[in-house]
Amino acid sequence: MARQSALIAGAATALICALIPIASLAQTQSKPASEATKAANAAVLNSLPFSDKQDFEDAQRGFVARPEKLTIKDAKGNVVWDLEQYKTYIGDDKPAPDSVNPSLWRNAQLGLHYGLFKVTDRIYQVRGYDLSVMTFIQGDTGWIVGDPLISTETAKAAYDLVSENLGKKPVVAVIYSHSHVDHYGGVRGIVDENDVKSGKVRIIAPEGFTEEAVSENVIAGNAMSRRAIYMYGALLPRSPVGGVSGGLGPTTSTGTATLIVPSETISKTGTKLTIDGIDVEFQMTPGTEAPSEMNTFFSQFKAMWMAENTTHTLHNLLTLRGAKVRDAAAWARFLQQTIDMFGPNIDVEFASHHWPMWGHERIIDYLKKQRDLYKYIHDQSVRLMNEGYTGVELSNMIKLPKELDQSWFNRGYYGTVKHNSRAVYQRYMGFYDANPTTLDELPPEEAAVKYVEYMGGAPAIIAKAKGDFDKGQYRWVAMALKNVVFADPSNKEAKELLADAYEQMGYQAESGPWRSVYLQGAYELRHGVPNSGGIDTASPDTIKAMSPELLFDYLGVRLNGPKAEGKKIGLNINFTDLNKKYALFVENGTLNYSPKFVETPDAMLTLTKNTLDSIQLKTTTIDDAIAAGDLKVEGNKQSFSDFLGLLDTYPFWFNIVTP
Repeated sequence: MARQSALIAGAATALICALIPIASLAQTQSKPASEATKAANAAVLNSLPFSDKQDFEDAQRGFVARPEKLTIKDAKGNVVWDLEQYKTYIGDDKPAPDSVNPSLWRNAQLGLHYGLFKVTDRIYQVRGYDLSVMTFIQGDTGWIVGDPLISTETAKAAYDLVSENLGKKPVVAVIYSHSHVDHYGGVRGIVDENDVKSGKVRIIAPEGFTEEAVSENVIAGNAMSRRAIYMYGALLPRSPVGGVSGGLGPTTSTGTATLIVPSETISKTGTKLTIDGIDVEFQMTPGTEAPSEMNTFFSQFKAMWMAENTTHTLHNLLTLRGAKVRDAAAWARFLQQTIDMFGPNIDVEFASHHWPMWGHERIIDYLKKQRDLYKYIHDQSVRLMNEGYTGVELSNMIKLPKELDQSWFNRGYYGTVKHNSRAVYQRYMGFYDANPTTLDELPPEEAAVKYVEYMGGAPAIIAKAKGDFDKGQYRWVAMALKNVVFADPSNKEAKELLADAYEQMGYQAESGPWRSVYLQGAYELRHGVPNSGGIDTASPDTIKAMSPELLFDYLGVRLNGPKAEGKKIGLNINFTDLNKKYALFVENGTLNYSPKFVETPDAMLTLTKNTLDSIQLKTTTIDDAIAAGDLKVEGNKQSFSDFLGLLDTYPFWFNIVTP
């Protein structure tokens, strides 16, 4: 059982916070920007309103204080957040290098305006201390904190900054806006769970928060975590040819992610609470940016906290690390509801990423354009889908109208029009584009061999690819050379040229995640797949919050079906602390569970959920638990071992850009 702990729980946490220290890997041999890339990036300067400096004014408005240097370490002295490595090459006075899309560079410049800022009376934010933003609302006796970042270390540092400059006050309440780890992971850095249990501190979250926070990425957690290395640029050097911006913020912290289960949940739009003298009203927005999410209105200050439903970027309908497709139409409807319910009374808007906005008319225009951004992508994707276009085709056809495209807050620094329109197609139509060829395609390696054969062999393809590379046709070069690499992964010349193409595509990308994906792909083609690093996907708080049912679902997808073929195993499990009984049974190559015991089990296990948690967390073993009397096994103990032997342990460092 101990070996199942590595990936059972905490997978959602691992996606963006259990990342690999950059220093643990060799630096990539980056190439300079090509002439085609220089021209493409120069064209961006002429296509967008760079003379508009309003965002820079807003990002600095209300400044209170900041440390001269911002490097945050954990208790062992390991750096978990370091803004200094970005400050060495990014600044408001520094023009975009040839190797960075000027629009993404602008986003990166804005992201480096860090420190403590006053939003409006009694509302403050600490920005630049993590991927997300931490909000402090001054109550009558203490602080109401909104979204305490990813890591305990960064959250504590933000709280310390507030205390140093505004006076030491206790945290009396925490509001989680939604179920992604960058909005709750640092909670234990500012709150003692005993104070929550005693009622001294309130933790408020939208309905379904705990289930979604624990479960959203557990089932596919290993694949998502590996892909997150690409999406967030965890391994990339911080330089003009490496990591620049994550789109929502510089990058993700790598400290200790935690979870305290909410003491109160909000289930209905219009719910009003008074928290330490502050009146708040909630708007439920499930299925938008997160499965469990809510906006919060502070009526006394005419201030609207939009969670992550509006930020200064187009968000993802389908995140590149992988997740269920989000509903763009519902997203737009909820933003319309925000305008209808709260619009007349909003003078200040702020969110869980980026900087606030002031002025009623500006805010309403902003909300309408963000609403129409998602509605336009949805409606035009469905329109073209109904005209017979596939996801790939329509993604190359949809262009935003000028009034949406020229608004800086609608630019694709995180999500993009291209991959979001394909996500809309996927939501409605799935993987199959109705062309019979795609119904039963050959696997990539088999197809690659035939492509290379049909195209005249690897040397001929490489020769033609070099010509197209010189013309700046990097997308096609990548498509062609992918087949050469998959047909023969030992072909160094093909891998190098493919890496060069990915690199130039990364240099041109406006989206932070797109840049990271391309540059990480280039890195792995040049250096190979990493095989070590600081990966630890088991978060104790997440494991403890898992229900037995969720654990059993996860064990089901870990069961190796071919190995289980012909085997029948029945296990009864009695959780004495939960007063719950379950049966696990393997038959027909599958694992199922039931709240009713099987009549003749192979073995009966009696233990507490805490014991199971300890086994998963590797703080004890099965044998030690039995010896201590914490685990009792009746019947055929070997059947339990046989069952565990059928569970796969996933390799984290699976190949992506090579077969």
